[in-house]
Amino acid sequence: MTTATPGADLSQLDRRVVCLLGLPFDVLTLDETLQEVRDAIAQRRRCWLSTPNLNFLIAARQDPEFRRTVLHSELSVADGMPIVWLARLLGLPLRERVAGSDVFEALHHGNAARPVRAYFFGGPDGAAEAASRRINALGGGLHCVGFDSPGFGSLDSMSTDAVIERINATQPDFVVVSLGAKKGQAWIERNRHRLMAPVIGPLGAVVNFEAGTVRRAPPLWRRLGLEWLWRIMQEPALWRRYAGDARALLPMLWGSVLPLWWARVRRDRHASRLDTHLEAPAAGAVTLRLRGVCVAATVPALRQACKDALALSCDLRLDLQAVEELDAEAMGLLLLVQAHQQRLGRGCAITVASPLVRRRLRQHGCADLLKSL
Repeated sequence: MTTATPGADLSQLDRRVVCLLGLPFDVLTLDETLQEVRDAIAQRRRCWLSTPNLNFLIAARQDPEFRRTVLHSELSVADGMPIVWLARLLGLPLRERVAGSDVFEALHHGNAARPVRAYFFGGPDGAAEAASRRINALGGGLHCVGFDSPGFGSLDSMSTDAVIERINATQPDFVVVSLGAKKGQAWIERNRHRLMAPVIGPLGAVVNFEAGTVRRAPPLWRRLGLEWLWRIMQEPALWRRYAGDARALLPMLWGSVLPLWWARVRRDRHASRLDTHLEAPAAGAVTLRLRGVCVAATVPALRQACKDALALSCDLRLDLQAVEELDAEAMGLLLLVQAHQQRLGRGCAITVASPLVRRRLRQHGCADLLKSL
């Protein structure tokens, strides 16, 4: 397993990520995501694949700990057409939906001589076993090496040494976690560094699709963004969740999406200068002062300045008093910086900000960065 020296690996900052209502989304197509997963397996490199949909987005706005787990993922892709539609409205470069079930399905068509070794953790009674048997009967690019159905136990009972050792003993390439969104993310956050599998993903519905207990929507329904309707037809109880998500989205549209859309319409696209100044560390923290605009065109300069600051291995203070704009791509990079510091137990805060930046942080769903340090 490839692991980085604590504090030394800044490669996560090279991801192209946009922030949408508080969550990071990698700008990747399905094929590119699939290649990232395959590369992680081949290189034995850790890759926590999160697949936020609208339900994730709503839950993350209400639950900071859940949001933190998405920030800590190595890949975070848009699993839901509402996410893609919102991104298009805001001019964000998310080109297509990347469903976790599509990623897993594509692995079926991989190299049969070296199949991806999958392990199912969770799911309804009997589903993981049925999925395992069906996958192994089909052959191809996937082989199921084990499964565990812990039921509705606590995180503690699902995280014992015996459980982790049982998973590791099968030497999986990909652990598919099916415990529900919040519990699955929390379980991965707790156990990811104890698991030897390079790829871990909370792909809840995959176990049911693979077991054949729930049918996926036909491709046309998926392309039209109607998979939610198909899912309700298959699992009627889901309508309550979808209705609740729609209600929760309405105030976000008014308070965040529309103001960000209007800011994009009015933005001077020729203003693309960003000056950075890194002060010498003092009292265990370094201050990075920015002047100009933090937008897509200036992200390369912002990325290098952040890398220089993080290389000093201390708390990071960001001074954005002289910043005149903060768009979703720059905000996405700042989320990666925040996640890097959190993983290492270090602080990261925007300690000084202009009124416009404060407003943008609230609209982006990232006001938690505004604090003293």
